[in-house]
Amino acid sequence: MAATTLAPARPEADYNTLTEDQQDRFDQLMEQADTAGTTDHFLTLMAHAANLAGMRLPASGDIRRCGCSCVCGHIFDAEDPDAHVIEWTGGYNLGRVQCPTCTDRHPETA
Repeated sequence: MAATTLAPARPEADYNTLTEDQQDRFDQLMEQADTAGTTDHFLTLMAHAANLAGMRLPASGDIRRCGCSCVCGHIFDAEDPDAHVIEWTGGYNLGRVQCPTCTDRHPETA
């Protein structure tokens, strides 16, 4: 009998491929993570959002949907060294971060 192994979940996802209900829930989880009061609560919300998007939570525990003006919908590791912080929203957990692909193609500023 051949053994089958499951492939690990992808390290990124595309928001635009999620259903409308999944997008709404993802947005809710990200809004909750933005105001999470503890690291544990933040990481739990990030894990739920990543799972909902069908992606593996990166080691940083921090994901974002691309925050630039294009419509790529890329959900990625916010701590990726090739990502670009567009704007830090002081007092909250989540800033606007541009995915590595968009950073390379059309870097933006706030």
